[in-house]
Amino acid sequence: MVVAMLLGMATLYPVWRLLTSGDRGDWTRILEVDLLAMATAMTVPMVLWMLRRGHRMRPIVEMALAMYAGFVVLFPFLWGGMLGEMGVMMTGHVLMPLFMLGAMVARYREYAHAH
Repeated sequence: MVVAMLLGMATLYPVWRLLTSGDRGDWTRILEVDLLAMATAMTVPMVLWMLRRGHRMRPIVEMALAMYAGFVVLFPFLWGGMLGEMGVMMTGHVLMPLFMLGAMVARYREYAHAH
């Protein structure tokens, strides 16, 4: 899953940046939008990999939500001025795998056997 996520971040996210490389005042330059685009770039290949490996839809959705949650939970700290843009980006990348691990622990049987 992690390899799929890294491939998505290395391939899909640059496409997003290229497609939205217009005006710097554009809505696509809002940090929250950009972070959600980055999470999407990582989530799409991870979902495809999980589908290929035979996971059920519910655990796939839970894993995808865990990936987004790593960033979304930090938005109030950004809005409140407690974290800067780089702090949100770095902390979100740390929280994402921790939330994913939480999703895996919650569905141990789903992830503990060979697919």
